[in-house]
Amino acid sequence: MEQSAILDFLFWLELTSVGTFVRESPSLLAYPSTLFMHTMGLGLLVGVNAIVDLRLLGVASSIPVRPLRGLFKFMWLGFWFAAVSGLLLLVADASTKLINPVFYIKLSLIGGGVAIVMLLDRKVFRKDDFDFDHIPSRVKWMAGISLILWVGATTAGRLMAYVGPVSGLYF
Repeated sequence: MEQSAILDFLFWLELTSVGTFVRESPSLLAYPSTLFMHTMGLGLLVGVNAIVDLRLLGVASSIPVRPLRGLFKFMWLGFWFAAVSGLLLLVADASTKLINPVFYIKLSLIGGGVAIVMLLDRKVFRKDDFDFDHIPSRVKWMAGISLILWVGATTAGRLMAYVGPVSGLYF
């Protein structure tokens, strides 16, 4: 696809009623609420994930690990809040976000983080015979990498406001 056709599509996307509402409406239900939902979703997702990861790494060893399985529903709730609100924010500013390389770094880090959450859920927490008294090193590695991915995704998200076409600093 030609570059001008891509930009035309991105500008069209921004000018949809959803993009215009989120970006330009003076209503608190527009940009402020969408950004708030995104922040709260990420806080829930990353915060709860950090609790699980840190416990798997041995922090707060007096807390039993198995009951932490119940926290996964909160991680997924946070993920969906962040994903839906993030999509709305993207539509409102598609022509800058979708040409910013940091955006793709953020998405890659999120993809890796989600993959590890799914692996931990399926391979550790849903296994009836998993020995939570002796966490294998491979699980600890997954938890450590998960923490790094989520911190990286959060950092990349914040950097998007300062690096790339949004701020006028081009790579």
